[in-house]
Amino acid sequence: MTKKLENKVAIVTGGARGIGAASAKALAREGAHIVLVDILDCNQTKQEIQDLNPSSKVFIYNIDIKEREQVEKVVNETAEYLGRLDIVVNNAGTCSRFDLESMTDEMWFRDINTNLRGTFLFSQAAIYPHMKQQGSGKIINISSISGIMGGPISGKKGTESGRSGPAYAASKGGVIAMTKWIAKEVGELGINVNSIAPGPVETEITKGMNYKLDQAIQRIGTPEDIAEAVVYLASPGADYVTGEVLKVCGGAAIG
Repeated sequence: MTKKLENKVAIVTGGARGIGAASAKALAREGAHIVLVDILDCNQTKQEIQDLNPSSKVFIYNIDIKEREQVEKVVNETAEYLGRLDIVVNNAGTCSRFDLESMTDEMWFRDINTNLRGTFLFSQAAIYPHMKQQGSGKIINISSISGIMGGPISGKKGTESGRSGPAYAASKGGVIAMTKWIAKEVGELGINVNSIAPGPVETEITKGMNYKLDQAIQRIGTPEDIAEAVVYLASPGADYVTGEVLKVCGGAAIG
């Protein structure tokens, strides 16, 4: 059986664990070659990909996604070494859970710069010139239902509550707006730009959080739930889909 993404080339940020690792493995399962980007060690993800699909080429870059020169190096070298660039999954992020009263400038800018600037830098570097010259490409931005709802309630109120903080909500709302803006700009170039908005997902970021599952599907999500949505948006099956925000949240953000 032909795999959906045979010999496609994908960059996945935040690939060391959680949604990023699951997405990288799912893309490799469908035949893609993978470039893992993270400030953390990605060797475990690399090994799991190679065990899953030995024909997938896997490269690792340990960089700070907020730094333009480092981002451009990853993108340019990927296109040079692998001959193309088909998919970028902008997943890497941070989440401060401090409330508005307690939030500092440092916390604010950490989430804004990582979640929003990192997505901007990778999207810009991938599209111009590589995807533009190629006449095709898929940008998939991992946002959050926090960017839609203003942060779902979880845990207790206070200095560091279970609820994602205002910087996180603002950054993910910005990712959604930027996704729509870029989609309108580059559709004529053959490039699709979409966002996935997860609800509560069991990752390192949410460990220890006591989420109220006031939603249609009564369980917390898994990284693999999000990864399958990534595969869909990266695949030819989504060639006529752009500028969309796919909520993968068990119905937490119905409305």
